[in-house]
Amino acid sequence: MKFQSSSAIAILALATFGTGGPVHSAEPQQITMWSNWPDEPAKKEWVSARVHDFEASNTQCTVKLSFIPKADEYAQAKSAVRTGQAPDIFYMEPDQPEFLAGGYLEPLDSYVDLKNLEDWAKPAWTSNGKVYGLPVEAYTVELYYNKDLVKKVGVDVPASYQLSQSGFTDLVKKGVAAGITPVAQGVGDRPFPGGFLLFESLLRKLGTDDYGKLLNGELSFKDPRVVEVMTWVKQLVDMGAYPKSFSTTKLGESHVYFYSTPGALTFPVASWFTGRAFAPPENGGMPKGFPLGIMQFPAMDGGKCPNCKTLSIGGSFVMYSKGKNKDCAGALLKSMATIENGTKWMEQVSLQTGVKSDPTKIKSTHAEYFADLNARDKDATYFFGTPLLHYRAKCAETYTQVMNNAFPAGLISVQEAADKMDAACHKS
Repeated sequence: MKFQSSSAIAILALATFGTGGPVHSAEPQQITMWSNWPDEPAKKEWVSARVHDFEASNTQCTVKLSFIPKADEYAQAKSAVRTGQAPDIFYMEPDQPEFLAGGYLEPLDSYVDLKNLEDWAKPAWTSNGKVYGLPVEAYTVELYYNKDLVKKVGVDVPASYQLSQSGFTDLVKKGVAAGITPVAQGVGDRPFPGGFLLFESLLRKLGTDDYGKLLNGELSFKDPRVVEVMTWVKQLVDMGAYPKSFSTTKLGESHVYFYSTPGALTFPVASWFTGRAFAPPENGGMPKGFPLGIMQFPAMDGGKCPNCKTLSIGGSFVMYSKGKNKDCAGALLKSMATIENGTKWMEQVSLQTGVKSDPTKIKSTHAEYFADLNARDKDATYFFGTPLLHYRAKCAETYTQVMNNAFPAGLISVQEAADKMDAACHKS
């Protein structure tokens, strides 16, 4: 699937939620809402403002809003839906299919104006022709870098912003020699970041069709092209590409590791990087004047698609199918889904979205960053979905244990990793 992205930010902009009219009820209804992002100020403020605006125009409804770290929110939600105590609205990402499979999610078609959702964003939450999630957050997988440190170690980033495979190897070597971590990363509290460099490289090597086959179990991890890329990444790992604290560093800590202490040359991460990076420095954000750049992931030798890139849906909101206050809950989601609110998300969060917005009205304090992101995404060929959006059950567990952790941590060989992934994922 290819999106012509001369206006990549516009393409990726979340549709703001359509404004809902008053909900008439004999007695005020209180709905409960659980959101992620307690430590990401811009996202937290955006959600809080949408709830405040909704309550002001719908006096028949009140909202009890809670911000809960994602891992805790998921654990609580899994228990709550089974006991019938789930909130009316809660945060969810498309990589948790058991909620939909268990019948715990309410279709949003009769509540939200689906014309306000980007067409490319709907499939992530569509099942049997119905849409079950409001995709507030969308993202691409990017390779951020420290311009000053990269220059300091003697590497010149080309005008294309894309190093060759050997050029990236040279960057890692020079970083290690200078005592600077080449690739900031941590998997202490997440099942996916350790696979960013490997899988983005596999996408560029294989192209969208064969990469899709790899993620769907139709292509073996013993395919010579896959082994070639895995062997290269293993060489980088053995050189010391990742931090020694790789297995214990949490996602939020890896941000600080990159742009603050101790510092790193590059940081492969989704574009929701901005949720933490653009927070005030006293709240863990980037220091003022940090020399942030965005590279393309390196072009693989003989790669089929050097301009390929992953596009995906992240934080979304769903309705509990057994909720008792669906009128108010549906009206809240509808009120969030407006072009005006989508534009505010882009302005405040500096991140793409799966709901439509008006890029001509975006007035961001991070205009230079948006220009760089747009330039890196220009003419990209997009593949939809990170590995965990495709993998399920044993295959997903194996990805988390092997490709997210053991392999990039240098604990297992290329052959062992390929064997384990094929055993869990390959439809031989």
